Amino acid sequence: MAALYEGYTLCGLVPAQTLSNSGIQGIEQERDSDHVVVTDSTRSVTLYKVSDQKPLGSWTVKQGQTLTCSAVFNSQTKEYVAVSDNKVIRIWKEEDILLDKAFKATVTSDVWRVHCVHGGEPVVLFQRGAVRLLDSLLSAPQQPIEEVLVQEEAIRWSTNIVAETQQFVIFTTEQKGDHFLYLQRLNPNTLQRYRLEREEPGLAPLSFSASYKDKHICLLYLYPNGHVYQSVVSVRGLGTEEGTQALPLPRSLLLGLPVGEGLLEAASALVLDEAHVAVVGVPHPSAGAGKDFLCIWNTNFQTLQAGKEMAGKIYGQLWCYSNKLFIPHGKTLSVIPFVCPKSSLASALGKLRQARTEESKAPASIPSWNNILHGEKAQPSRTVETRKTRTSRKTQSTPCLTTDQVLALIKTAPVEDVQKEVEGLLSRSEIQDSQSSVGQLVSVLVSRSLADPAFYTPSTLAQLVHTQCLCHSVCPDLVLLALERKDYFLCQLCLQFFPDIPEAVTCACLKAFISMPDVDAEKANLEPDSISFMETLISRERGQVGLQNGYSSTSFEENRLGALSGSGAVIKTKAEDKEKTSTPSEQTCPVGLHKAVLLNEVLQTAYSETFLLPHLKDLSSQHVVLFLQYLQFLYLKYSQDAFPQMQGLRSPSLTQIMDWVCLLLDAHFTVLVMTPEARGLLLNLHSFVKSQVRLVSELGKIEGSLQELNKMKVKKDVGQYSIEVIELF
Repeated sequence: MAALYEGYTLCGLVPAQTLSNSGIQGIEQERDSDHVVVTDSTRSVTLYKVSDQKPLGSWTVKQGQTLTCSAVFNSQTKEYVAVSDNKVIRIWKEEDILLDKAFKATVTSDVWRVHCVHGGEPVVLFQRGAVRLLDSLLSAPQQPIEEVLVQEEAIRWSTNIVAETQQFVIFTTEQKGDHFLYLQRLNPNTLQRYRLEREEPGLAPLSFSASYKDKHICLLYLYPNGHVYQSVVSVRGLGTEEGTQALPLPRSLLLGLPVGEGLLEAASALVLDEAHVAVVGVPHPSAGAGKDFLCIWNTNFQTLQAGKEMAGKIYGQLWCYSNKLFIPHGKTLSVIPFVCPKSSLASALGKLRQARTEESKAPASIPSWNNILHGEKAQPSRTVETRKTRTSRKTQSTPCLTTDQVLALIKTAPVEDVQKEVEGLLSRSEIQDSQSSVGQLVSVLVSRSLADPAFYTPSTLAQLVHTQCLCHSVCPDLVLLALERKDYFLCQLCLQFFPDIPEAVTCACLKAFISMPDVDAEKANLEPDSISFMETLISRERGQVGLQNGYSSTSFEENRLGALSGSGAVIKTKAEDKEKTSTPSEQTCPVGLHKAVLLNEVLQTAYSETFLLPHLKDLSSQHVVLFLQYLQFLYLKYSQDAFPQMQGLRSPSLTQIMDWVCLLLDAHFTVLVMTPEARGLLLNLHSFVKSQVRLVSELGKIEGSLQELNKMKVKKDVGQYSIEVIELF
C-alpha cells in the first residue's frame, strides 16, 4: 500500500491575504533530486538542499520589481531562468550575487510561464498562447509574438512533457465558462485545441495534472464537487492537422471524493503514478469537519491508502519531485516523503498475505478470493504437507514470520523474542531494501519503548539504522529515545546516517554529550573508526609541533601578551611566566576520548544556521566554554603541518570546526565577555584569527610567483634524481 512518511519543514511562508495564495509562486527541481528552486510571489528565488532544509543561495529583484514567473533551472547551461514584470527575461548562474547585474532581455509580449524539463531546452509560453524556444527568442527578443488565443480567453494552467523524445507544451484556458486544452508539439511545431466537457453550471476545475504513458498524454482535473476526471489524448494523432477549431475531449470519472457540506475551495489533485493520486484540501472520509488532509488514493480500486492531517490553512498547491510531496500550509512549506508500491486488490484492501517462500512455489499455495477478502485460512495442499514432514521438528516450530506478524509480536512479546524475530526478518534481502517495512518496525519498537520503561532493544534498533533505509522524518522519536536511555552508540549511528536531523535535536544531543561525565562516556561502545581518529589525534606528541598553518606557539604568545597590554591589563613578570608555562594546556584535550568522539558527530551534522542559533542559546556558559576549548584543541591539532591526513576515518573538517566556533560566539558572545573564565579563551581565539590574517597577507605577497610556478612546464625526463633551481623575482 501507499504510505506517507513523517514530514519536515523546508522553509517558512509569508502568505498573502487571499485563500489561494501561499506566497509561493512555484517549485522546480534543480540539478538532482535533493535540490529545489522556490520562487515566492513577489521578488525572491531561493535554492534549497532538501535533505538539510538549508538554503544554498537566494536572489532578489529590486524594490518595485516583481517576479511574474517561477524560476526554472536549465541543466544544459547550469543557469536559472525567470521573468520579472511580465516581459523581462532574466538568466543567471549560481555564483551570481545580484540579479540586476545578470543577463536580462525584454520581449514584446507578456510571458505566462517558462518551462524546462531535465536535459531539455527551456520553453517560453506567452499569455496569448504563443510558444518559443528560449534560445530562438533571445536571438531576437523584439520579434513579434502572434496571438493564439481568441478574445476573452485566458490561460489557467500549463506544464510541459517529453513524449517519445519530443517536447510538448500543455496548457488549459477558460473563455466565458468553457475550458479548453491546448497541446503544442515542438519540432515540428503543431498545435491542437480540445474542448473539455462542462461540469455542473458555474463549476470550474480547481487543479490540473498531466502525465505520459503508453503513447498517450493523460490529463487529470479536479472539480469543487470532488469529481476527479481523466482525459486521454494519443500523441500519434498530433501533428496530422493543426488549427484552433476545438475538438471534443472525452472524459471518464476517475474518483468521486467526499467533500462534506458545500464545495471545495482550495484543493489540488496530482498524479503520482498510473494507479495513485495525491489530493490535498479534500476532507478525510473518517475525520471530522474542519480538518484538512493530504491523502493518497488508489484509482484502480477507489480506495484511500494514506492520509496525513495538515495543520493551518491549505492553499490548494501541491508539487511532487523524487517521491517527495511539497505542500504549503499555514506558515510553512512542508516536505512529505511517500512510497507507492505496485497495487493489487489484496494490498488495496489491506488483506495481503505474504506466503512463505517454499509454499509460494506450489500452485495450491496461492490464496483464493475468500482468503483475501475474508481472511480465511488457506488449507495446505498435500504437496506442502509432504514437504513439511521432511523438515525437522525445530524448523516447524519456528516458521518465518511476515512483516505484519512481527509488527504484532513487537507490541506484546518479551525483548528476547522481539530481537530474534526482527533480526530474522532483516536477514531476508527483500526486507533490507524496503524503507516502508524498516520504518514500520522502528516506529513500533520506539512506541513500545517509550510506553514501557522495561522494554528496550538497542542492538535491534542499531541494526535497523544500519540498513540506511531510515531518516529522522520516518522515526522522529528515535534519537530522543536513545538520549533518554543513554544509548550513545545509537545516537552516534543516527547522527551519521540521518540526513534530516532537526537543529533542535542536534542541540539536544550536544547538550547531553557535553554535560555527561567522562566516566559515563567511557562506558559507551562507539564506532571504531571514529575512536581511532581521536586516539591518533590525542596521542600526538607536543614536541612534534612546528609551524602551524601560519600559527606558532611563539607568535601566539606575542599576540596574546599584545592583546592583554592593549586592553590596559597590568602584566607582571610572574604573570608572564605563569602564562608561558600554561600555554601547553591548549594542546591537551579538555574532554575524554569517548566524549570527544560524540562531539565530533555533532560537528559533522548538517544544519541551517538560522534554525540552529536559537537552540544554541539554551546552552549554559560553562558548557559553551568547555565546547569552545575543545574546538580550540581541534583547531590547534588540525593546523599543525605534521598532522596526518587519515583517509577513511570519520572526522570533522577544519571548516566545520571554524563554523561551529563562529556559531557559538554569535550565540553567546555577550555572556562570554562577562564571564571571567572565558577571558583567556577569547584572547586565544583572537590570536588564532590574527595569525590567519597574517598568513593570508603573506601568501598574497607571493601569489604572483605561485601562479607563475603553476604555469611552468614540467620536464618529462628528469631521471631518478635531480635538483632544479627556480628564481623568483
